[in-house]
Amino acid sequence: MLVAFSVAPSGGADGSDSVHDAVAAAVRIVRESGLPNHTDSMFTTIEGEWDEVFDVIKRATEAVGAFGSRVSLVLKADIRPGHTGELTGKVERLEQALDK
Repeated sequence: MLVAFSVAPSGGADGSDSVHDAVAAAVRIVRESGLPNHTDSMFTTIEGEWDEVFDVIKRATEAVGAFGSRVSLVLKADIRPGHTGELTGKVERLEQALDK
């Protein structure tokens, strides 16, 4: 499965609107997980089995929680049993279609 997620704190004590340190804490957990992943300006996408993906997302969310009194979490999942390599495979098929 692929899960794209965005996680950010709110209610921080310092009044700053920047969340890059909190997001970095989450992305660090994703990257250290060893699961295939990709981060862009809006989401981090991670690929793996249900339990391992959601374990990583839970730990990333908990890390962000240290930066504020509330956490916002947005998820989008593509659940396709029996398929792997879709983190890059979907994009490769799109590029091939664009080249036609």
